[in-house]
Amino acid sequence: MSRKTAGFDRLAIFVLGLVLVAGGAAVGAWGLGLLDDVGLSGPQSISTQGATDAAQQGWWPYATAAGALVLGLLALWWLLAHVPHRGTDALRLPGSSSKGSLALDGDAAAAVAAQVIAEVAGVRSASGKVVSERGQLIAELDVTAEPEVDLLALDAAVVEVSRDLATVLSRPDVRGRVHVRIARRSKGMARVA
Repeated sequence: MSRKTAGFDRLAIFVLGLVLVAGGAAVGAWGLGLLDDVGLSGPQSISTQGATDAAQQGWWPYATAAGALVLGLLALWWLLAHVPHRGTDALRLPGSSSKGSLALDGDAAAAVAAQVIAEVAGVRSASGKVVSERGQLIAELDVTAEPEVDLLALDAAVVEVSRDLATVLSRPDVRGRVHVRIARRSKGMARVA
């Protein structure tokens, strides 16, 4: 969810809250007869005859269908605006200025780092990407290893690749995260019942 969407949500909830509080206070004051004390006169009774008459008109089904369509599209927009987007744009590198900018595809750099880790003996697969979580850039590597992998060799490779990736990205605000999953069974082993 973008900051613009979050700001719109907060504003809409604030306005809706004010309307509900004001409406509730007005209805409560009317019900208790307090409106007469401040010089306002509320209705003595409420009639729904206007709504009943409108519902019997020929245009009513079209108006309700149009209203439902507008509300449905608004709800769809609202839901799509709240779909989490973790991807990042190209990362600006140090040395960028008003004369020109240096940018790097963070996902490509993380994918190359994952390929290096995938070459370690006992690693089944590895992937990498740069994501944005709560305003923080994170270079994320996901590694799946065989049960018999040499964990010390894997650890050494992860440390070296992470150091190299930090050098390539040249951004102190990018953090690293490595997920290592150990497979339950070695690839190709027969399943015992």
